Amino acid sequence: METPPWLNAPPVEEYPYEETHDLRVGPDLHPGLLGLLPYVGVWRGRGRGGYPDIEDFDFAQEIRFSHDGRPFLFYESRTWLLDGDSKPIRPASREVGWWRPVMVNGQAGDDVEVLLTMPTGFLELYMGQIDGLKVEMSTDALVRTPTAKEVTGGHRLYGIVEGALLYAYDMAAMGHGLQPHLSARLIRVAG
Repeated sequence: METPPWLNAPPVEEYPYEETHDLRVGPDLHPGLLGLLPYVGVWRGRGRGGYPDIEDFDFAQEIRFSHDGRPFLFYESRTWLLDGDSKPIRPASREVGWWRPVMVNGQAGDDVEVLLTMPTGFLELYMGQIDGLKVEMSTDALVRTPTAKEVTGGHRLYGIVEGALLYAYDMAAMGHGLQPHLSARLIRVAG
């Protein structure tokens, strides 16, 4: 059997196609993403969370929307819990994913598909609508590992209001129907 040429090849250079959250540098934004243009950047702020079976909590959050010139946004969110004096207690949730406008005949419409993955063992597929500076979406499918908590549905509302990113997340889990779970207000810090 012949040895493939890549098997003993030297390492390659650094990945040449990094995504950017700053529209002034890097590749041009794909025209299909114009409806999501206001979201591109780095956002930080605070929020409040709760659920019927857990005590309410305060958190801080950073969300990044970046692109690499293709017709989707890379999304990353990380949160950390805050004490009563707004001091960090510990890391909280993280999620990564992709926001893709639905293309019809090569043109982006108002529909969006959002894929989110959590390290706690579940994936969410959202279908939604872009309406100006607002994006509203609901789960179309959920997949979870045997050890993940029982999440059965979600509804998310994002909006740019007076320059800030506001969102609300309702979750169906642990035998409850959709219930308010998280809401936050974040300020653009880069992009």
